[in-house]
Amino acid sequence: MTLEQVEKLLEQPKTSDAKGLRDKAMLEVLYATGIRVSELVSLHVDDVNLPFEYIRCTTGSKSRMIPIGTKAKEALWEYLKKGRVQLIHNPEETVLFLNYGGKKMTRQGFWKIVKNYAEEAGIPGEITPHILRHSFAVHLLENGADLRSVQEMLGHSDISTTQIYTKLNNTKIKSVYAKAHPRA
Repeated sequence: MTLEQVEKLLEQPKTSDAKGLRDKAMLEVLYATGIRVSELVSLHVDDVNLPFEYIRCTTGSKSRMIPIGTKAKEALWEYLKKGRVQLIHNPEETVLFLNYGGKKMTRQGFWKIVKNYAEEAGIPGEITPHILRHSFAVHLLENGADLRSVQEMLGHSDISTTQIYTKLNNTKIKSVYAKAHPRA
């Protein structure tokens, strides 16, 4: 996705109710961190550290700390303050993102949310949570992030898995070169 398409998608949730606050927070966190959708829906409230602007993402026995930006921090704060309290049914529930039944949001449920907002935004093609993960990586690399940092944030154990994003980035570089260089 282009940056403009991502921004259009992130603008779709209306934050006037608990669902909109949750959806906005989920989309912002997903794009801000590049975590997998299964990791997103498995986050717990204590995995979020708003003062230090990071989340802790645990997959199996591995745990990683991932920074979140200002927009994701603000969306999470609003969701925690106003949205989650309306969705929670059991005060002992620790899962961060809840559905209307007060239970953990499912991967499939969030996939439908992304699909609906993409359609509302008029973004062509099939937009999935994984496309947002790809966009996160490509946008970081296009703006100068180093491959190792992106690898760490994505949770890839092998750098070769992350290198696919440099190929995508090289395609863009070639396109820019072809358009901008006088002798291309």
